[in-house]
Amino acid sequence: MDDLMKSLEISAAGMKVQGTRLRIIAENVANAESLPTREGGEPYRRKIVTFKNELDRKTGVETVRVDKIGRDKSDFKKTYSPGHPAADENGYVLTPNVNTLIEMMDMREAQRSYEANLSVIKSSKNMLQSTIDVLR
Repeated sequence: MDDLMKSLEISAAGMKVQGTRLRIIAENVANAESLPTREGGEPYRRKIVTFKNELDRKTGVETVRVDKIGRDKSDFKKTYSPGHPAADENGYVLTPNVNTLIEMMDMREAQRSYEANLSVIKSSKNMLQSTIDVLR
């Protein structure tokens, strides 16, 4: 019974971090076309989520947690748009370092991981219910 509870805790932690990852990916996609509003301004910078394992001393279970939400340090792209208020002296505007294809692939991976953790929770719940039925 204790092992089933531990598997529920591990899976719930996995769902939580993947939910955070999905929210950050959605924010990146929503801002993929966000441009600066003034000359010299920076556009939206892609966010990334990093994870870490953390031991829960109370239960003795090691679970995954969000370590930090950081910024992708890769270079911004440039688009030629001389009439834009944020254009430099050569007519180029910095654009976000968000690649929507990569974001969609990351989203799919996070979604599958979330679903896998949900399946473990459903299976654990069914096993717990079967154990309770046997004990009746």
